[in-house]
Formats: sequence, structure tokens, C-alpha cells
Amino acid sequence: MSDLSHPPPRTPAADATIPGPEIQAGTEPAGRTAEFVGRSPNQLAWLRLKRDRTARTSALTLAVAAVVALGAPLLGRLTGIGPTDKFVDRLNDFGMPIGYAGGISSDHWLGLEPGSGRDILMQLVYGLRTSLFIAFTSALLASCIGVAVGVLAGWARGWLDSLVNWLIDLTLAFPFLIFALAVIPILQDRFYSDRESPSPAFRVALIVATFGLFSWTYTARLVRGQVISLREREFVDAARAAGAGTAHILLRQLLPNIWAPILVTVSLMVPQFIAIEAALAFVNIGVTEPTPDLGRMIFNSIGYVASDPWYTLFPGLTIFLLVLAFNLLGDALRDSLDPRSTR
Repeated sequence: MSDLSHPPPRTPAADATIPGPEIQAGTEPAGRTAEFVGRSPNQLAWLRLKRDRTARTSALTLAVAAVVALGAPLLGRLTGIGPTDKFVDRLNDFGMPIGYAGGISSDHWLGLEPGSGRDILMQLVYGLRTSLFIAFTSALLASCIGVAVGVLAGWARGWLDSLVNWLIDLTLAFPFLIFALAVIPILQDRFYSDRESPSPAFRVALIVATFGLFSWTYTARLVRGQVISLREREFVDAARAAGAGTAHILLRQLLPNIWAPILVTVSLMVPQFIAIEAALAFVNIGVTEPTPDLGRMIFNSIGYVASDPWYTLFPGLTIFLLVLAFNLLGDALRDSLDPRSTR
């Protein structure tokens, strides 16, 4: 009799015939914990940014503002109202809008401007377009100059680094707002006489050039410090040993590793330019007529604050929301790109 308590050993051939559960590629057996997938620093930063509720709200606000600004001509076609159209027939003998809350109606959703009779909504939409264009263009110009100067100073060191540091200290010694108030009228007088009014395009270009040429210092100092800390790293030595030239190391090795602080700097520079541009327009040195502008709307509303406060409220609230959303998004972006952040 065979010993039933001890089954015969299995042969490899027998084992091969025994059916078993097939494990497909990409699946994991039940009850086994999934393995952690490695993520790059950029992916981790994106995950932290998506989890930030404040960042999502700020990004949504700015996206809506950008869509409204870009769609300003389409809105004008839909309503049949242009930014310079005047409805003086809806003003009383004192130049004030007829109706409730500054002339708000089904045709003019935010009312009319006192004195001129222009539609406030169209002025607001086109003014938002002007402010965003000036702020973004100025930030890009200042960032490009700052990155170029900072990379060259941090890489070359020596007398060039000393010269750049001296130039940065000299530029920072001038109060930027006071400098802009002095430079813009002086440069305008060089190209236009007292009897000539500057074109709106010239004034916009002059504002952008002033902002860009005198706001690059912070970016340059930040990039210079990053380049100095990275130029002695192992990957730079490896690139040198492989025969890479200076241009390749600067453009392909260093710049991809310092884009995060540059992006944060740009995001914080844009709201600063929005506020300064509104301040220049408030003192009548900003964008000239007939180009719509948020700061000039506030300047024009000074004489009507008591009789028509809505005229001041709408552009002021728009500037406040823009600056707040950009600042909150910049802070959230800085936190998400910080590798020591726990969020």
C-alpha cells in the first residue's frame, strides 16, 4: 500500500501542467501594495500646486480676466458698443448719467461715465487689456535683461561681476516710482513738442521700456547667485569634461536648473507693474486718451466720487482683484517650487 500521508514529490513536468493565475503586465496581485512611482521635482511641484486651493482660485480668476481682455473686441461686436462711443443723450444737464447707480441699464450693464457718456463696461474691458499687456510685456523684458546679465555675471566673475554688482546697487538707489515720474515726461518732450500730443502707442512703448530697463536688477541678482552656486556642480564638470562649450553649458545645463525662481519672479513682478501703471495713469502720466486704462478711469472719477461712487468702484475693484490674484498665485508658486515645502 502506498503511503497516503506523504504524497509523491512533483516533477518539473508535472508543475508545468498545473494551471495557475496569470499575472498580466501592468497589473498587481490582490492584497499586494502598489509600488511607489518616482516623480521628478517638476511633477512634485505641480502636485503641490494643484492641491493648493488658493492657487486654484487665483489661477481661475486670472484666466477669466485674460479671456475677458482677449475677447474685448468680440464683446464690443455682441453689444454693438465701442470703447469710445459716447451716449450724451443719456446724461442730464449736469453731465451725470440718468438712471439708477450711474446709469446702469440693460444696454449699459455698469453704467456710463459722467461727463463723457462712455460705456463703463467697455472702458473696463479694454482698460484691463491695456494693463495686462503693459504688465506682461514689461515683466518679460525685465526678466530677459535680468537673466542675461545675471548669467553672464555669475559665470564670468571677476571685473564683470563687480561691474554688474555696482550697476545693480546704483539702479536700486533710485526710487523706481519717482524715477518713472521724472523720466517719462522728459523722454516725451524729446520726441514731441508742447503743441503735439503723444500717440497712445508711443506712450505705451515708453512705459514698457521704462519698466523693463529699470526693473531687471532683482532678477539679475537672483540669477547671479543661482549660477554661482551651480557652476561648480558635478553635472557642469561632466559637461566640461565631455567637451561642451560655454554656450551649451549656459543654455542647456544652467538655465533649465534656474527656471523655477525666474518664473516666481515674473509672477510677482506682473502685479507690481499693474499697480505702478495705474499709479502713473492716476497722476496723468500713464496711457493717454483715447486708449482705455484702469488707472486713468480712477483719475477721471475723482471729481465724481460723492455723486457717482460706482464710477470709482468698478476700476478700483478690478485692479484690487488683479493684484491680489497675482500675488497669491506667486506665493503659491513659490511654495510649490520649494523642495523643502511640506505641502
